[in-house]
Amino acid sequence: MLYIFLLLIGLIILNLSASRSIRRGADTRYKQNMLIAMIWLVPFIGLFMATGHITQHAPTARKHEPLQGTVDGSAPMIVRVAGCPDFDVQRQLVEVHGFPVISADAFDHWLAASPQASTADMACVAKAWLMHMREACGPEFRLFETEHAFILSPLESGVLRATGIFMATTRRRITAVLRDLAVFPAGSKSVLLVLHDEDAYYQYVSAYYPDNGEFSFSSGMFINSSVPHFVVPLAELAAIEAVIAHEMTHSALSHLTLPRWLDEGLAVNTEQRLTGVPRLIYTPHELHEKHLRYWGTAEMQQFWTGESFFRTDDGNLLSYELARILVSHLSADWDRFTRFVTHAQREDGGGLAAREHMNVELGALVCALLEQPFSADWEPVAVSHVQAACAHAS
Repeated sequence: MLYIFLLLIGLIILNLSASRSIRRGADTRYKQNMLIAMIWLVPFIGLFMATGHITQHAPTARKHEPLQGTVDGSAPMIVRVAGCPDFDVQRQLVEVHGFPVISADAFDHWLAASPQASTADMACVAKAWLMHMREACGPEFRLFETEHAFILSPLESGVLRATGIFMATTRRRITAVLRDLAVFPAGSKSVLLVLHDEDAYYQYVSAYYPDNGEFSFSSGMFINSSVPHFVVPLAELAAIEAVIAHEMTHSALSHLTLPRWLDEGLAVNTEQRLTGVPRLIYTPHELHEKHLRYWGTAEMQQFWTGESFFRTDDGNLLSYELARILVSHLSADWDRFTRFVTHAQREDGGGLAAREHMNVELGALVCALLEQPFSADWEPVAVSHVQAACAHAS
C-alpha cells in the first residue's frame, strides 16, 4: 500500500509540473486544455505524449523589437467608466473554445445600465478584453494600439507598424468609396485579431457559426459581437490586405440591417476597388456557365436568406460572385442605391426596399442577369418563412 501511495503522489507531482509547463507554452488555450486533460485522464501514457509535445513545441523566446504603441502591463479586472457602473471584466468573461470572450448577455445588461457610455469608453472595454486575449494566446502575442486601431497578433514590429498604417488608410478609403453608407464613429477603433494559424482561426470563429451543418473555408471574418472585431489567420501582410479591406467594410456597414447578399456584395466590390485583387480562380465565361448550371428556386431562396454563403460547394463562390454582380449593377445610380441600402432589411432579403427605392424586383433582375425566364419563385420571401421551412425539412 505504501508503494502505491508513493507512486500516486509522484504521479500527481509530475502531472502538476507538466501542466504548468503546458500553460507556459505558446499553444492556444484550447490545445493546452486538451493536453492537460490527456495528462490527467490517461496516466503515464498521457504524461509521456504531452511531455513529448512540450519538448517538440516549446516556444523559443523570441524578443520583439520595441515598438511605440505596444500595450504593456497586466490585464485589468475592472474598467472604470465615469457616470456608469464599473465594467467588471473578469466577471463578464466566459471561455469559448479556449478563448476568453465577453458574455453578450452580461455586456448588454451593462450597456443598458450605462446610457452615458461613450465611444471612448467602449474602446477602453475593448482594450481590456484584448489584454485578456493576449494572455490567453501566449507570450508571442502583442497588443498594438494606434489612433484608429487595436491589433492583437504575433506579428514582427515592422509588419505590425505597417498593418496599423494600412488599417488607418483603409478606413479613410472605405469612407471615400461608400460615402455616407460607411460609419466609423469618432473615437472608435477598428479591432484586428491575427491568430497563429488556420487551426486557431477556425477554432475561434467556429463559435460564431450556426450549430449544425458543414461550412465553407474562409480567410477572415467580421464578428459583430459585444466588441466588434475582425479576425484573420497569420500570413504575410500582402496576403491579408484584401481580407482586411473586406472585413473593415463589413465593420463600416454594421450600423445597418443589411441582408447578407447586400452586405457581402458591398464588401467584395469595395475590397476590389481598394486593392485591385479579384479573388477568382475561373474566367468570367467559366463563372457564367457555373451560374447557369447552379441556380434554381431553392438555391435562390438560400441566396436571399444568406444560407448559401455558408455552403461547402460551388454555391459559396457563386453566392459571393452573384452578390458582387448585383451590387455593381444596382449602384450605377448611387443616390437611389444609397436610399435602397439605407432602408434594406434582412428579414425580406431587401425586396421591399428595392421595389420602393430602385423600382426593381430583385428576382426579376437576377433572372435577367442570368439569362433565365422570369419566375416569381425567385423573388425573395420573408426570411422567417424560409428558415421555418428549412427547420421543418431537417
